[in-house]
Amino acid sequence: MHYLITGGAGFIGSHLAESLLSGGHTVTALDDLSTGNLRNIQAVLPNPQFRFVFDSVCNEALMNQLAESCDVIVHLAAAVGVRLIVERPVHTIETNIHGTEVVLAAANRFRKKVLLASSSEVYGKSEAIPFHEDDDTVLGSTRFSRWSYACSKAIDEFLGLAYHQQYNLPVVIVRLFNTVGPRQTGQYGMVIPRFIERALRNEPVEIYGSGKQTRCFCCVFDVVRALEDLLNCPAAPGLVFNVGSDEEISIEDLADRIISMTASRSIKVYRSYEEAFGRPFDDMSRRVPALDRIRQAIGFQPTYTLENTLRLIIEDIKSRL
Repeated sequence: MHYLITGGAGFIGSHLAESLLSGGHTVTALDDLSTGNLRNIQAVLPNPQFRFVFDSVCNEALMNQLAESCDVIVHLAAAVGVRLIVERPVHTIETNIHGTEVVLAAANRFRKKVLLASSSEVYGKSEAIPFHEDDDTVLGSTRFSRWSYACSKAIDEFLGLAYHQQYNLPVVIVRLFNTVGPRQTGQYGMVIPRFIERALRNEPVEIYGSGKQTRCFCCVFDVVRALEDLLNCPAAPGLVFNVGSDEEISIEDLADRIISMTASRSIKVYRSYEEAFGRPFDDMSRRVPALDRIRQAIGFQPTYTLENTLRLIIEDIKSRL
């Protein structure tokens, strides 16, 4: 099989490319390197089954050409990271929505299966924990630019489901919950690499807000396995799947654990969201996925605990610092 991965030099895309190549598949990675990095795909660049294309997913002529020559499209390219979303809201909206428009149109033209990556952000401030895929979404005011990301990914989902309904295009949608692992950068606000980098340098670990907010972090290796299995699941097209772990931890406890695991002399420092981002910021207190649907479809169960995943990330960041 020939897979086209948009955002293929990104954190998740590069791990997926490696996994697919190890399975004997051919991979084309499209990336404009706005948040991806060539370092991520350094190990696979010499592989004759791998091709890297440096360009934007919004290049319609190129997307048509790439879609025609592949078997499956995995659309991961997006504006990601809380800091990027807050600082560049126009870029976020245009990249996410228009990029998906281009990908789906090309996929439909050549009748190619698509896996579309969405986000747990679409649940917004819902308090119906755990989040089920067909639950209502509760978004904050348009005054807060962070919700532009949630809305843009929701539009992506609507588009994907519309193509499936109207044109019978095989589209699988995944809502990713805080995917973490080696190669992830803290540059765009990702909390675990940001905490670990500071702990390894014995610098204050900055917690935004109260630190009581909870998240569920899932190892990228488990996520990649889920994506591949969903692509091979005949019942998956036309459905939305939560992909993540249901092991919940507060941001405050996460900081304590990272400081302990790195034997750091760091202290915790609390900053208001407004101080951290330079403008008002709206957040949700808990974000926990219901995993019933994905368990039923592919028997998914995360195999990496948060402790194991943190060890992998600590070693990875140590090697890069």
